[in-house]
Amino acid sequence: MSTRPAAAAVTASTPSTAVSALQPGAQWHNGFASLPPVFYTRLQPTPMPQLAMPARNDALAQDMGLRPEWLASSEATQVLGGNALLPGMDALASVYSGHQFGHWAGQLGDGRAILLGEIRSASAPEGLELQLKGAGKTPYSRMGDGRAVLRSSIREYLCSEAMHGLGVPTTRALSLVTSPQPIYRETVETAAVVARVAPSFVRFGHFEHFAARDDQDSLRKLADYVAERYMPGVAQHASGSTERYAALLAEVAERTARMMALWQAHGFCHGVMNTDNMSILGLTIDYGPFQFLDHYDANHICNHSDTGGRYAFARQPQVAYWNLFCLGQALLPLIEDEATTLAALERYKTALEPAMQRALGAKLGLDPARSTAPEAVAAVVNPLLALMQQHRTDYSLFWRALSQAVADDSLPALAPWFNGDAAFETWREQYQALLQPGDAAATAARMFAANPRYVLRNHLGQQAITAAQRGDWTPFTRLQTVLATPYADHPGCEDLAALPPDWAQHIEISCSS
Repeated sequence: MSTRPAAAAVTASTPSTAVSALQPGAQWHNGFASLPPVFYTRLQPTPMPQLAMPARNDALAQDMGLRPEWLASSEATQVLGGNALLPGMDALASVYSGHQFGHWAGQLGDGRAILLGEIRSASAPEGLELQLKGAGKTPYSRMGDGRAVLRSSIREYLCSEAMHGLGVPTTRALSLVTSPQPIYRETVETAAVVARVAPSFVRFGHFEHFAARDDQDSLRKLADYVAERYMPGVAQHASGSTERYAALLAEVAERTARMMALWQAHGFCHGVMNTDNMSILGLTIDYGPFQFLDHYDANHICNHSDTGGRYAFARQPQVAYWNLFCLGQALLPLIEDEATTLAALERYKTALEPAMQRALGAKLGLDPARSTAPEAVAAVVNPLLALMQQHRTDYSLFWRALSQAVADDSLPALAPWFNGDAAFETWREQYQALLQPGDAAATAARMFAANPRYVLRNHLGQQAITAAQRGDWTPFTRLQTVLATPYADHPGCEDLAALPPDWAQHIEISCSS
């Protein structure tokens, strides 16, 4: 006899509720649903019992055209938990394919994500899509149950908002809805649904899907949709022209390069950089076995499932190019020329170096108005990273300490971070030679704005998960608050910016996370 709680069918909410969901002038647009049915399957989420919303994002609701007071309503809990739909929503799951761990995986798709629709408003005139992750089975669930557990949902919510706070392009989290419904993974856990927000959830794998089926008509429709919706510079080229699709590939390459530079600068490890986890808009997407570095280790592997180390920290930029190459292969039938395709892909390499220089230059406090040769930045950054690797220096804490040392004119006091290694003194002299004399205050201000006080370390996420599983959401709320403004000091939250405890190094995060 099953112990799974029964759940009612999804209901259509009516506009007679006490609080309207949309702000004046906002409306459902549903651009992706305007594509032909070959791109998706229309379906409804699968309801769950006893829903509660312990976490919500009022600021994001305001920005996307929703009323924050609606987000606090019981109706919002039912809608964002998958038990009801609002008028104007057009729920669907999209199909895509992709390469996973370097191997062609064939057809994949939204196996536990359901797009509810897209809102256009005065604050988001181009539109923002709203998607439920963990909302039940779809035709693309394969052997899965379409659900997400509380543990992974907390991690996704916190990290997407942490990345936004850092200034890294990312999907966002609007809400987290929980249910006592049992979910079977390594152990029995409880269910949760994260409402994710992004301009688009189109992935590299969407293009790979239609290219693999030699469906050039659908491939062209998708490319035109992305260009005309999100890339006005690309859309200036005529539909059907090879120039449009080469320009699209070059635009994606540049966006991906800018995102990768910020990942590396902030010590962020994604963990599963499969092509189906790569956003066509250069957004960080699909937070599973991610991690921010504790001590610096270029070879760190954050995903326990990645036994070969394919997605190790230092390999991420090269993997991004490999994924772009797969996208280039998918677009080749539209570009029609291999040399032109390769030239478009080269935009990744030419964009990555200056993006890395900007990101690392900001962490070093260099004035962007001054011209600093890339080799000069590398001559300072590379020895510093080598020192950090050798001495297992905490990545985030050292950058913040360096910022403070510049502000206090006390760089020599950082020597204990490297156990008095003489190489640090050599590095310090090289670094000071890069700095503008008499500009310490402005330099430190730039550094404090580039080196966060708080990042979402694994142990902090685990503490929030453990507490939430027993009904205490206080650690989650504290983290949510500081991660929204991670460059600021938050009095009383010093423990969230401390060295990780010894047990943190034993946390294992896998694809099931």
